[in-house]
Amino acid sequence: MNAYAIGMLISILIYLAVGSYAGRKVKHLDDYFVAGRSAPTLLIVGSLVASFLSTNAFLGETGFSYQGHGPLLLIMTSVNGMGYVFGALFFGRFLRRSEALTVAEYFGRRFESQGDRVQMAAGLTVIVGLSVYLLAVTQGASLIVSQVTDIPYSVAVFMVWAGYTSFTLYSGSRGVILTDTLMFLLFTVVGFVALYYIIDSAGGWFATIESLSGFEPKPDLLAWHGYTGPESQWQTPMDGLTWAVIMGLSWGLVVAVSPWQSSRYLMAKDEHTVIRAACVAIGAILTLYIALVFGAVAINLVNPDIAPPERAMIWAALNLMPTLPAVLLMTGIMAAALSSASTFLSLVSFSASHDIFPHHTQDDRKQLRISRYTMLAVGLVILGLASFLPPAIFWITYFAGTLFASSWGPLAFFSVWSDRITAAGAFWGVVTGFLGNAVAKILSVFEIIALPALLDPVVIGLALSTATILIVSKIGRVTEAERSYRAMIHRLPRGEISAEKLSRTLLWTKVLMLTGVLTIAVMIVCYARPYAAGRAASAPEPATLETGSGEDER
Repeated sequence: MNAYAIGMLISILIYLAVGSYAGRKVKHLDDYFVAGRSAPTLLIVGSLVASFLSTNAFLGETGFSYQGHGPLLLIMTSVNGMGYVFGALFFGRFLRRSEALTVAEYFGRRFESQGDRVQMAAGLTVIVGLSVYLLAVTQGASLIVSQVTDIPYSVAVFMVWAGYTSFTLYSGSRGVILTDTLMFLLFTVVGFVALYYIIDSAGGWFATIESLSGFEPKPDLLAWHGYTGPESQWQTPMDGLTWAVIMGLSWGLVVAVSPWQSSRYLMAKDEHTVIRAACVAIGAILTLYIALVFGAVAINLVNPDIAPPERAMIWAALNLMPTLPAVLLMTGIMAAALSSASTFLSLVSFSASHDIFPHHTQDDRKQLRISRYTMLAVGLVILGLASFLPPAIFWITYFAGTLFASSWGPLAFFSVWSDRITAAGAFWGVVTGFLGNAVAKILSVFEIIALPALLDPVVIGLALSTATILIVSKIGRVTEAERSYRAMIHRLPRGEISAEKLSRTLLWTKVLMLTGVLTIAVMIVCYARPYAAGRAASAPEPATLETGSGEDER
């Protein structure tokens, strides 16, 4: 057993210990599903970021950056980060007032006249979309284990699955939110540690940026648009920018309303916690992505021929870092995978047991037992799929994630801000948004149709969902119960009215604004200026007109 295997084993044992501790406090269904609705800001931030960042961030997206598309990834992240604030302010705090156990249950309560089928439709999208996402995360984590420990992939799949299933099965959301926070702190620190060693190996920060600005084997690695051209996915800079903005807006909807993000707000102890956590999450994700992108791009100066590119960060750990930091980096990447996996497994299981096959017993112990059996069954299905299907981490993640932007995005905001949406409109909006995105993506992947950047599958799904909700609602009727429920979630609870709480919440909004200003200043000094200097130094000398002999002149 090498150092990497030992580090991963120790980390998993720690998570199991934390999960066991949290599991002993699970007495009621609220404890298992929503952590007793008592989580403070740090735990909500930890769970938001940890469940958002998975193996895709440390493998797929670093490989994407290593290939030359890092700037597009930063543009996309800058746009989608805004989804946290919009989601918290215009959906998350109202969702928390519903006191539902799942987001799908909230939709069912909001559209009471056909609540069962609205809740079931939303629950099915959770099961399908997050099962696919969970599959990608499980495969990504298994690849890490097999590559750094020489354990066969099939064995690694079982080990990874057993690891995250064990502490999630027993402790539910209480364990997930605690382990998520530990993992968030770990991989955030090791992300910056990795950046330090990679940049040091490449020659120092400013020398690295200048060298990358004129790097001939992969031109435009750090140009604002990244690498474009005949051999790239994007032919022109505008194609790349269009993709980044569309995906940024789509993922903004994902972080605003998706079940693995908005469900964290159901666990918050109050609405001020919801808003504060959203502000901190933006800053944490943006700064971490800057470190990951620049680190991945800088690896090119040491080795521009890593294949497949998803191995870039693993290669850096094994070749550019001392043993202890390398072990911590691999453990951090594993933590990112396990945190997302535990969140997805819990949400899929909660939807299966609560939204699709609800049990109406009043005995909390019996309900907990049924939920745990359901989670085990879901986990076994994922184990089987992960063992036999080939991994495709990056594109599976982007496909599964954006399904919720198109199927849930319009409905989530309509449910809060419009009293004209009917239950039928809600149901068919979820269905058409999900199918529109999924079908268009499948047809595009199999090259049956070719879609321009402006007609990305998520755009098609969003348009279909929005149009369906509005059209179907026009021919239906909103019930008084549905109007009353919407009015209820717009009433501010007494406990939220506090000058002290408001002052602390406003402080975090100011910190967020200051973080944005500092980030811009740092990017100008540490990126824009050395990049411009490097471009100027690598530009060819202008041709000069030489004078010859007098005879030639004549």
